[in-house]
Amino acid sequence: MSHIYIYSPSSAVRDKAAFRRGVKRLQALGHEVEIDEAALASHTRFAGDDATRVAAIGRAAASGADVALIARGGYGLTRILPALPYKAIARAIEKGTRFVGLSDFTALQLAVLAKTGATTWAGPALGEDFGPEGEPDEIMQACFDDLLAGAGEGSGWTLPAADAKAHAAKPERHVRQTTLWGGNLNVLCALVGTPYLPAVKGGVLFLEDVNEHPYRIERQLTQLLRSGIVDAQKAVLLGGFNRFKLVPGHDRGYSLKTVVDWFRSQTKTPVYTGLPFGHVPTKVLLPVGRTVDFAVEGRNALIYWGHLGHGHDAHDHGH
Repeated sequence: MSHIYIYSPSSAVRDKAAFRRGVKRLQALGHEVEIDEAALASHTRFAGDDATRVAAIGRAAASGADVALIARGGYGLTRILPALPYKAIARAIEKGTRFVGLSDFTALQLAVLAKTGATTWAGPALGEDFGPEGEPDEIMQACFDDLLAGAGEGSGWTLPAADAKAHAAKPERHVRQTTLWGGNLNVLCALVGTPYLPAVKGGVLFLEDVNEHPYRIERQLTQLLRSGIVDAQKAVLLGGFNRFKLVPGHDRGYSLKTVVDWFRSQTKTPVYTGLPFGHVPTKVLLPVGRTVDFAVEGRNALIYWGHLGHGHDAHDHGH
């Protein structure tokens, strides 16, 4: 089975029970789980001070593990991006270590792509996905198993009915050999104007967020529009946007749907929704920075990256 290295590059792990459940579940599946010495460290809201977390990322890169999996997201990576060991991370990826995570981890993923061109994986975190009190999501686990086996070739999903209406004039779309990139909307927007945001033209950009009112989502989408990033893509894929509360008597029909409708009206780049990714139990794994094919036929959407053996990820980035 696989060697999985658990480390904490962002916020401190507060839910220790979920952390322990996640470790036990991975061990029960037969994996060798190695826990970083600072995985449960705490310094104010962070999993250790900046130097501690940079060192933990270095140890993850040096671990020789099949997967380096974050314990949780939160916040903390953007402030240490200048100090990350980019060459060591890229070398580890070339040798076959898959770096997996989401949320705040988007900062590391996009910085690694911008600095080295190497591929990382948008996917689960230990506590949230492997450590829930109930059973972990079956689709998430199957996608994770495919990654470990080197068998994952793509991800498909059914577009919501509203998408079929929005794209009725052009129900089919095929984009070949394009760069898949993106992640958490908030974190990605925080990198605009910095050297840590990759300059991807003609790519497929995926976005998700959590605990953000639709007006905040709209404001950040607007930033990506006005900075020219959206118009430079071949498609934008929206994943989970959840755990927010509308304000009764104030929002008056303003909603996530009205945000998406407005966003579509502002760009010629096609926008698709329903991507099974984000702060949701059912999530696929997506190779950030890898060359993919993207196809839509009616309500069927597919991202295809072909067979992945070990160690090939770093070579196939396309900017």
